[in-house]
Amino acid sequence: MADSTKLPKDIFAVEVPNHELLKLVYDSYLANARLASATTKQRGEVSGGGKKPWKQKGTGRARFGSSRNPIWRGGGVVFGPRGNENYTKKLSKTAKKVAVRQALTVANEAKKIVVKDVKTTGKTKEVATFLADNKFERRVLIVVDEKTPELMRATNNIQNVLVVRANYLSVYHILNADTIVITPKALPVITAWLGKEEA
Repeated sequence: MADSTKLPKDIFAVEVPNHELLKLVYDSYLANARLASATTKQRGEVSGGGKKPWKQKGTGRARFGSSRNPIWRGGGVVFGPRGNENYTKKLSKTAKKVAVRQALTVANEAKKIVVKDVKTTGKTKEVATFLADNKFERRVLIVVDEKTPELMRATNNIQNVLVVRANYLSVYHILNADTIVITPKALPVITAWLGKEEA
């Protein structure tokens, strides 16, 4: 979609030997957003079970002291999630920058990137018309230098449109977008952030 000569080659046309780093950064994004909300109760936390089910000897059955034993139905859970799990994956800033360059390169090679200005007074119809006129369908990522109240108000009610600041680009958003619209003012921000002098 975009004229590749307008895009810096050291960011939008780098070598991508394989997709291992992209997958690593993509997975880390999902892992860092994961909430440890699942919790289970151990045998000491399940209500009931205070009375011994049957006497210790003479019944012919196995001895049991509590009906909240983990092997009983309604009992506690052994080694279940406790809500304090840490799923985060740490990566260096350099690795993240390299991955973003590779993701932008992959998107550029697939002709998903276009440099256009998105102008709006805050009306949803204006952005919807802009998308329709340019035949931008499905998932659209709009990269701007600053999020203006007008642009956010105009895009909030449009499904599958995401607005991000240039210096907050992520591999996850780039790879999931079908079209990436970069505004002219956002391009220098990307260049300053991902240029070789910053690596």
